[in-house]
Amino acid sequence: MKKRLFCAAASAMIFSSLQAATITLYQDTATGALYTQPGEGRVKLGEFVSKDEMAKTASTTQKKELGVKVKSGVPTLKFSGTHYLGYVYTDNALGDNSSKFETRRNYFQVKAYWNDKDYMRTTFDTYQDESGSWNVRLKYAYIYLDNILPYTGVEFGQAHRPWIDWEEHHGWLYRSIAKTFVEEHYGAHLTNSSDLGINFKTKTDYFSSEIGLFNGEGYHTAQVGTGLSFEWRLTANVLGTGKKHVHATEDEYLDISFLGQLNQDYKGGEDLNWYGIHAVYNQPMFLLAGMYYDADNNGESHEGNGYSFNAEFRPAHKWALLGRYDCWTDESGDSDNDRTEIIGGVAYTYNKNVKFIANVFDIDTDDDSKDETKYMFTTEVHW
Repeated sequence: MKKRLFCAAASAMIFSSLQAATITLYQDTATGALYTQPGEGRVKLGEFVSKDEMAKTASTTQKKELGVKVKSGVPTLKFSGTHYLGYVYTDNALGDNSSKFETRRNYFQVKAYWNDKDYMRTTFDTYQDESGSWNVRLKYAYIYLDNILPYTGVEFGQAHRPWIDWEEHHGWLYRSIAKTFVEEHYGAHLTNSSDLGINFKTKTDYFSSEIGLFNGEGYHTAQVGTGLSFEWRLTANVLGTGKKHVHATEDEYLDISFLGQLNQDYKGGEDLNWYGIHAVYNQPMFLLAGMYYDADNNGESHEGNGYSFNAEFRPAHKWALLGRYDCWTDESGDSDNDRTEIIGGVAYTYNKNVKFIANVFDIDTDDDSKDETKYMFTTEVHW
């Protein structure tokens, strides 16, 4: 009995500073019985805390010590990040070989929701300048309002352009090793993924689209003059997946898209007008995709046409084989600017947040001095 009372008394002393609800106990000196009220022959033992109250108070105290208080003007903040970490060995035609570890992308993103569908998004990215210093660049900063028109939401600000983000989620799933053909430097090199403007996004089961008006120069080039760029993607979702956020390893989809842009005074020069046709079929075992582009730049550097094919085969759980072939024919008068790209590799999905990729990326141009082969290892991280 005395040992039990001593333990109870010690526990009471330890937690007395927590200001939990307590009771006072008294013991009869003759019988040893315990009471909650004073009386003749009873000795006060002290104040005690119940076991449940002690556990509750300890848990609350721990949360106060470890937790972080976040205050916001909206009920929900959603944080996320994307990182492309890699190593690349480059075998250059001029013998100017290189070997380096690199971080190709580091996105940090927050979405501020004031209801289930509408939000403000801000995304920052890092890039390395010519001096080798690392800088932070704004990638996205837009407000999204859902259903402002039937089946249609809108992005306004520094927003997605209609094509690239869609292709990266449906057709070419390996942005971590190469940009899409329309953006890649030795591909078509016609546009990039975000710009200041407005983008209307429509989703129905069998048809989806994005139609927007933008500055036209892209998110890392200053706007020049008064010209703007009208851009679009019109997609037939043949298997009725237009409303879904598809997952390549789980869903079957067949999409055919018509896309392009009419860009006035591109970078202060001639208009850049181009269009493309793209088709993709996917099921959990494999993906096949192909496209064709034609661009008119009034004889300037972006005029030409080209095509691209890519495929992914998933022979075993978590494993995939991937390949891509790009071909661009330059029609600007620069006879040394035709080029092809070939990518081949293997990917392993470690878990839902991490993927490893090993691949070869070969670039062949009419200007032999620009030819190179890159041997790459990449880790994708999403959280």
